[in-house]
Amino acid sequence: MRPDIVRQTDITFIVIVGISFLLLALVTAAMFYFIYKYSRKKNPVATDITGNTTLEILWTAIPLVLVMVMFFFGYSGFKQMRNAPSDAMTVKVTGRMWAWSYEYDNGVKSDTLFVPKGIPIKLELSSADVNHSFYMPAFRVKEDVIPGRKNYMWFDPKEEGRYQVECAEYCGLSHSYMLSQVLVLPAEKFNTWLAESKLKENADTTKMQTDTIKSKQDTLKTK
Repeated sequence: MRPDIVRQTDITFIVIVGISFLLLALVTAAMFYFIYKYSRKKNPVATDITGNTTLEILWTAIPLVLVMVMFFFGYSGFKQMRNAPSDAMTVKVTGRMWAWSYEYDNGVKSDTLFVPKGIPIKLELSSADVNHSFYMPAFRVKEDVIPGRKNYMWFDPKEEGRYQVECAEYCGLSHSYMLSQVLVLPAEKFNTWLAESKLKENADTTKMQTDTIKSKQDTLKTK
């Protein structure tokens, strides 16, 4: 079973913050210890320090181990985020100043990302103009959207609800208004929405074609 991206990202964050606080505490404690031990009052004459091999090994080895621990957690999460499941449902995402649009396999387009609960979603990202960054805070995923280059990301919507989508790359005057939403629905409701949207889209297309033909006929009649 795949690790959960949200949980994995949160654990990585906690580990890195924890290690950072540990290092801060060690450095601060050492600083105050040396301030006290080597103060002018206790050492009126400077002490000749020749070095300590054990100490030098420790302050090299311990940070190395801590950095490797952070690297392990970070790389594990990165590998997970870049390895989309083979059975994921694909949705095409296009960013443009200043909106997101979504297109499904059956041709339906929407300005809100509708997805079924419990099914992995792979997003194919492209930009119509400038650099953007597709960011879904609730799912802990963010990926650059670059003009002329295809990119991708995936997430696993486990809970029904409405979630925020943002652009995390400054893309012009109305960058802060480049917002959208993810609507996670039960699978049955999602399938109903997708089918009804396709029927409505077909009806709108037929009406548009009919209106165009009628307009041409009226134009010919007036000549």
